[in-house]
Order: sequence, then C-alpha cells, then structure tokens
Amino acid sequence: MQGATFCLNGLDFVANVRQNVDVRVISLKALKDFWGRYPDAEVPLRNWYRTTSRAAWGSLQDVRRTYPHADGVRTGGGEALTVFNIAGNKYRLIARIRYDHQLVNIRHVLTHAEYDDDSWKE
Repeated sequence: MQGATFCLNGLDFVANVRQNVDVRVISLKALKDFWGRYPDAEVPLRNWYRTTSRAAWGSLQDVRRTYPHADGVRTGGGEALTVFNIAGNKYRLIARIRYDHQLVNIRHVLTHAEYDDDSWKE
C-alpha cells in the first residue's frame, strides 16, 4: 500500500490506496430502485456503475479525471461525500468513497429537485 495525504476544498485525509483492485460499489439495489421510479435513469446509472466498478481512485482528484463535475461535500455531521451528476445533471448520485479500501457506498440517488432540498445532508 502507498500512503498519501490529500487536501481538497478543506477535505483532508490520508489514504493508503490498495493497488490493482477494482472498486466495490454498495449497492446496485439503490440504483435499481431509483431507475424503477425513473426509467430514463437506468442507462446512465448502469454506465456510472460499470465505470466506477472498474476505477482505481485514490482521491477526489482521481475521481474528477473520470467525472470532471464530481464535487466533494460535507454533511451537517461532517461526513465527506462525493456528488456525481447523472444524465446530464438531471439526477444526483451521492456516495461515500473509501479510497483506502476502494469502496463506494451509495448514500442517495436523487432528482435534482430532491438534491436542492438539502435534507440529504442531515
């Protein structure tokens, strides 16, 4: 493992990044539930899942090489999350990324209006 310290928009962390390991995304069920309600989201979410599962990210900067408009945000409780624009920014996918374990935990998939409500940050 390699250790590296990163600072981006006040989100400091040290990551020991596992090398040559695909990202594990938890969970596909959240995506399926969302595209069950919004069928036009299925193809973009499947593409996001496929791309993310094959990624090797060590920082938000790495994520932005794949998804240039990904943003790091903090919740009211101080948790660092990453927001992805889906389907041309029609939807938002919010995830916690554990770079040290190559793990992406999907927290929310929202319409843009639901995202703007900000209640997901609580």
